[in-house]
Amino acid sequence: MQSDLREIALIDSIIPEFDKALRAVFAAAPTRRPMPGQDLPEAEMSDDEKRHVAALMRVNHCGEICAQALYQGQALISRDPAVRRELDQAAWEETEHLNWTERRIAELGGRKSVLNPLWYAGSLAIGMFAGKCGDAWSLGFLAETERQVEGHLESHKASLPAQDGKSWEVLEQMKSDESRHAETARQYGARELPLPVKWAMKLSSKVMTKLSYLA
Repeated sequence: MQSDLREIALIDSIIPEFDKALRAVFAAAPTRRPMPGQDLPEAEMSDDEKRHVAALMRVNHCGEICAQALYQGQALISRDPAVRRELDQAAWEETEHLNWTERRIAELGGRKSVLNPLWYAGSLAIGMFAGKCGDAWSLGFLAETERQVEGHLESHKASLPAQDGKSWEVLEQMKSDESRHAETARQYGARELPLPVKWAMKLSSKVMTKLSYLA
């Protein structure tokens, strides 16, 4: 009887997490905040410029897919309820980023990456592994991830056509949110990751960026 109850409890806990994964990868993401720059007029851009910006937004959308999975994996394993709450809050804001990047991609006539399910599965596994290392290391991984994402967003802002204020506003708000997530992780005791781990994260990020830009 007790064994049956444990199995039911396990299934009950897995179903919501599976639902999160399906929604993140396949469903339209929700948002409470208005999309940054939505009231700005659409800039005049060439077809090549639109394709470039749509590809940049596709890369950022993939990054948010990865963030969803990382946060989910870490929250599943975290031992501290306060840390889990912060991870859940950050995950919600990353969901809003998904919404904004999805909409901007659509406005530019682009498409989302066909590799999103792969990115999600890999990032979920990484998040769970980071969680098993303990909350301090898990938060350290989160802080370093957000720091690297900030750098990507800043480089993408510099790569935008000068007249594309709508995309600039989206990336600027995302950068502000990522910075706050990293600072929250540090406040909760994030540990500094070893340099080889940071280098490995940068390398994997470059691979994801190049593939997502194209596909």
